[in-house]
Amino acid sequence: MNRDKIIYYLATGLLTLLLLFSVSMYFFNHEDIRQAFTGFGYPTYLIYPYAVVKLLGLVAIWLPNLKMFKEWAYAGFFFAFILAFFAHYMIGDGEQTGALIALVLLVVSYICNKRIKN
Repeated sequence: MNRDKIIYYLATGLLTLLLLFSVSMYFFNHEDIRQAFTGFGYPTYLIYPYAVVKLLGLVAIWLPNLKMFKEWAYAGFFFAFILAFFAHYMIGDGEQTGALIALVLLVVSYICNKRIKN
């Protein structure tokens, strides 16, 4: 296994763990997430659909035959992490580090995925 594959699987695996933790919070710690969404000014009815979309994005990233959906998932996660970073930064709760880590892992995963496929 070459270096790019190892880095890809490591970054994508860590990103997956981070997103699965996030999704589990959305489903099992709903009250805290609801308070956070309210603090951001987001409607709380988006919590469950957002969790499902995150899961679908992970499926798209891991399945090799879904190239178009994989690109959309990477793009969607990119914008979601950027927006999450600035949302946390603007309200000053100090939680923007998770979004920044997720963004770095996403970019590393994307770049290594492109190197492996080409």
